[in-house]
Amino acid sequence: MLTYLIRRLIGAIVLLFIVSAVVFAIFFLVPRIAGATADDLASRYVGKSAGAEQIHQTAVRLGFTDPVWVQYGRFVKGIVAGADYDTGASIDHCPAPCLGYSFITQNPVLPDLLDRLPVTLILAAGAALLWLVGGVFTGVVSALRRGSALDRSLMGVALAGVSLPIFFTGLLSLSIFSYGLKWTYGGGSSPLDATSPLDLVHRMLLPWITLAFLYAAAYARLTRAGMLETMGEDYIRTARAKGLRERDVVVKHGLRAALTPILTIFGLDLGLLLGGAILTETTFSLPGIGQYAVQAITNNDLPKVLGVTLLGAIFIIVANLVVDLLYAVVDPRVRTS
Repeated sequence: MLTYLIRRLIGAIVLLFIVSAVVFAIFFLVPRIAGATADDLASRYVGKSAGAEQIHQTAVRLGFTDPVWVQYGRFVKGIVAGADYDTGASIDHCPAPCLGYSFITQNPVLPDLLDRLPVTLILAAGAALLWLVGGVFTGVVSALRRGSALDRSLMGVALAGVSLPIFFTGLLSLSIFSYGLKWTYGGGSSPLDATSPLDLVHRMLLPWITLAFLYAAAYARLTRAGMLETMGEDYIRTARAKGLRERDVVVKHGLRAALTPILTIFGLDLGLLLGGAILTETTFSLPGIGQYAVQAITNNDLPKVLGVTLLGAIFIIVANLVVDLLYAVVDPRVRTS
């Protein structure tokens, strides 16, 4: 088990360096290959109202005229040890880990991301709990009632959940339950303004359900497929022949074996959401990382977009690491593999 843990930790660290190289290539190398100049890259740092001279000075100060390998070394050094940015009027320090420095707001990006992270965490955690419990339960029930009217109805709802986008279900839910029936808060109600846990649930219930409806549908279909496969295995028949209760057969033997693919996609989905649930946060006007990314794109503020990308990649890597460790709990065969 310890060897398995060490291997996964080393793999995660190596993957972080690979991700840094890929992100750098996407934002800096690929545009240069496509014909972008140093001034073109700098124009994404200073907003839409900057003049040509200001853009050129920014390109020189940021070192976009240096060789690519020098720029990448400076990029990695900034993440690991921090960086100094010459704004023209002063030299500002971006402490490690520096995920970027916005020349428009003249502030490091990471503190802004950390300020908005609690909103995204609350949204992702609540929705994840709903879609995991609801999706797995629906999938198990459908598998045990295969071919019945209940099975077809549940899978029909799951198909609708996969097909309908957030900006449709979100706006429809707001129109009916918030502005029509007045049962829930409308858009723009931050969970950080909640005065009690009950008020928090009241504020976030509609975003949670809307987001969970999309993901729960996929989990229900995947759980159903896994349960149908495992419930026909020989060890399931052996467990029943030994006289075990049907609940123990389904939960301890059938569901446990079907959870491995569920854990895999759960780690990916949760990591992606922690990097910003863009459509949900925009639809419900939640001040999270997703809304922050949209505003950065609108304002042509590349460092903020870069920071969101790096943070999202880190969350995905950490989530996959946790999932790898949970494999050893769900499937004991992993411990010796």
